[in-house]
Amino acid sequence: MSDGAVLHVKGRVLVGPEDVRDELWVVGGRVSYDRPAAARDIRTVEGWVLPGLVDAHCHVGLDAHGPVDADTAEKQALTDREAGALLLRDAGSPSDTRWIDDRTDLPKIIRAGRHIARTRRYIRNYAWEIEPEDLVAYVAQEARRGDGWVKLVGDWIDRDLGDLSACWPREAARAAIAEAHRLGARVTAHCFATDSLRDLVEAGIDCIEHATGLTDELIPLFAERGVAIVPTLVNIATFPQLAAGGESKFPRWSAHMRRLHERRYDTVRAAYDAGIPVYVGTDAGGSLAHGLVAGEVAELVTAGIPPVAALSATAWGARAWLGRPGLEEGAPADLVVYEGDPRADVRVLAAPRRVVLDGQVVE
Repeated sequence: MSDGAVLHVKGRVLVGPEDVRDELWVVGGRVSYDRPAAARDIRTVEGWVLPGLVDAHCHVGLDAHGPVDADTAEKQALTDREAGALLLRDAGSPSDTRWIDDRTDLPKIIRAGRHIARTRRYIRNYAWEIEPEDLVAYVAQEARRGDGWVKLVGDWIDRDLGDLSACWPREAARAAIAEAHRLGARVTAHCFATDSLRDLVEAGIDCIEHATGLTDELIPLFAERGVAIVPTLVNIATFPQLAAGGESKFPRWSAHMRRLHERRYDTVRAAYDAGIPVYVGTDAGGSLAHGLVAGEVAELVTAGIPPVAALSATAWGARAWLGRPGLEEGAPADLVVYEGDPRADVRVLAAPRRVVLDGQVVE
């Protein structure tokens, strides 16, 4: 649209799950529910409208081998945009993607700095690999570099043990999380297994990624402390393939990964039923493609989460959790338009009719 143009969005605007309006206006890149006076250059878009979707576990600037160049990072961000994911929580990346902040045509990113892992206990070229005595210093460094988040690797395969095990001693985790909070950052951690969960939650962590190791014993603790989970079910779907690849060298680990995969839906549903906050994240950018946000919402529904709650996990609720506005008056006009009601069938998320970013219709 030209400068000064007005966008008129008609149909059913889902400001919240039950707050449905007939129209909104986009003026100067911002949402308004009042028709602008003397508006002449008006473009109209019709359909069912959601705030721009959230992918709360995404890695722009990263592929299976480590950091990527700017052109590749741009393609990743554009793919997410085309899928309607207009707000990304980048859950760890070694790439400097600050240049994206100057691009109004690319999704907004909330960064967690670079992963912090134990030495030789994570994917090569991804993380700072350190020992526990350095954890507080590195958490402080990434808290200052990020956008209010820090990402730990909470567990990974221990080659001597031949299985997943916790990476950080309890007191090291407690001191590091306290330092992040002192600096105004929240902390999340990659965790597949069970071993690290109690220590991290009791140390004050804010979120757990994947959370496949949740048990009936631990779920009440998560709920009591308000610790969120981002299950990344589209990533957990790859566990059987990973297990097959490691069978000959690490049979114990392979069997463990298969068990985590088999109970993935029961784990997520039990967490939701207990009141644990659940949010949508795809883990795109490592070995997974970008643009999978609709598939992850569908996976949450398959796990037994009601469709409106699964939508909230990528729309209204996710934005509130990350401290970003939705479709309130005066908010940046980041929205997605669909053919049908996503509350009735979340599968419509796979085919956005229009994407509007910072008030501009993406062609």
